[in-house]
Amino acid sequence: MKLYSLSIHHKGGTKANLLKSAFDLSSFSFFQRSSVQEFMTFTSALIVERTSQGSRASIKEQEYLCHVYVRNDNLSAVVIADTEYPQRVCFTLLDKVLEEFSRQVESIDWPSGNPDTINYKALDIHLAKYQNPKEADAMTKVQAELDETKIILHNTMESLLERGEKLDDLVAKSEHLGNQSKAFYKTVSADPS
Repeated sequence: MKLYSLSIHHKGGTKANLLKSAFDLSSFSFFQRSSVQEFMTFTSALIVERTSQGSRASIKEQEYLCHVYVRNDNLSAVVIADTEYPQRVCFTLLDKVLEEFSRQVESIDWPSGNPDTINYKALDIHLAKYQNPKEADAMTKVQAELDETKIILHNTMESLLERGEKLDDLVAKSEHLGNQSKAFYKTVSADPS
């Protein structure tokens, strides 16, 4: 599970204005990184432009999933992740980032801002924190713990059943042995010599 890109945009009348972005392209070769970053920036802007106001969407592009949230005030965010990354956690991240950004950056700066003029430093921190969805998102963490508990419980039940089967075998053998012992006892008791 991996997050590659997290960006904030302002959706204008015809075009999306990039306000801030963060990337984790360590899984790409050094020579591919600038092209990949350019492609992700272009794709993010295109997705914001084509997503209607006040909506969320997930778009699959090759082995990536692009999750977008365009708020009613046209402030937008896009996260690009691999297909294994939980969708719910992506939208939680987008909500959190947009809420925090709107508190720290004046809305008057959104239409004309750019990555150099916008003072918002938390994007890289969020991208790093959310690389592990179990650590970043409490609900995912609880779900992982429940899954782990379920596996342990399942294994415990299997081992109990195995023990139960072994006990059943022992009981059957002891009953068989008991019957043989009784027969031997009767044979010995009946023999007068």
